Parts: sequence; structure tokens; C-alpha cells
Amino acid sequence: MKSESGFAVRAARREDVDALVRLLGVLFSIESDFQPDAARQRRGLALLLDDPWRCAVFVAERAGAVLGMVTAQLVVSTAEGTFSAVVEDMIVDARERGRGVGAALLRAGEAWAATRGATRLQLLADRENRSALGFYDRMGWRPTALVCWRHGGVS
Repeated sequence: MKSESGFAVRAARREDVDALVRLLGVLFSIESDFQPDAARQRRGLALLLDDPWRCAVFVAERAGAVLGMVTAQLVVSTAEGTFSAVVEDMIVDARERGRGVGAALLRAGEAWAATRGATRLQLLADRENRSALGFYDRMGWRPTALVCWRHGGVS
């Protein structure tokens, strides 16, 4: 279904990977915790696309051009006693922001998670990305008291 701005949201396909890698390059150049690496992004996208029950990748497109993307993955929440979904890789081409693309992508991820029985969604956002934080706030997301920690490697 197309929006008023003429874009549609759909599940990503293998032929979208080049456009998705480009968008992830933009995202990871914004986020100070990550660096763009096309080979790694391709591997990660393959893992997501190969597991459609547990993982989802959505794109917004207009006239065959990918405008934005979002991914979602299921995890088990012992606090909820069921699935929770982690929303990641939310990025919209800078020229398309403010036109409802991000909201439509986020709603697609939320709807997908609901079909899988997820009762909570969570995401991480760069604390310096005021634009993204404002967007999530407008979309009804709220910060938690939790702090994200990261460990660089598994032995």
C-alpha cells in the first residue's frame, strides 16, 4: 500500500542488499559505536534474510528506489515470559526525512513483532543523535532506566 508521499513499505529482498548496505554505511557513520564495513553488513543482512520467522527487514521504496530501512529480531524476555523484539538499523535517506517514511517503517516492524507474539519492543539509539531521539519520542517510545553495555569479544 502506497502512502500519500508515494512510497510503499515491504519486506526486503536479496536484490535490495546493495541499497541496504549503502544505508547502513550512512547509519554507522552517524553512530560513534560502529564503523561502516560493507562485508560485515552483507553478512549480517544475509543472516537476517535467512531467518524470516525470527528476523525481519523492511524497506520503504518509491519507484524502485529504496528510501529507508528497519530491522527487527525476536529475543526471549524472561521479564515478559514471551518474545520481545529488538528494533535496529532504522535509517531513512536524509532527503526523505520528515515525509512519514520512518514512521511507516517503524510501524511495519511493530506489526511484524506483534504477529510473532512479542509484547515489548526495544531499541538502542545513539545518545548524541537528537533527531533520532526526538523521532522515537514522537512515535511513543520512552527511555528506560537501563544502560546498554557492550563486550567486544567472545572467547
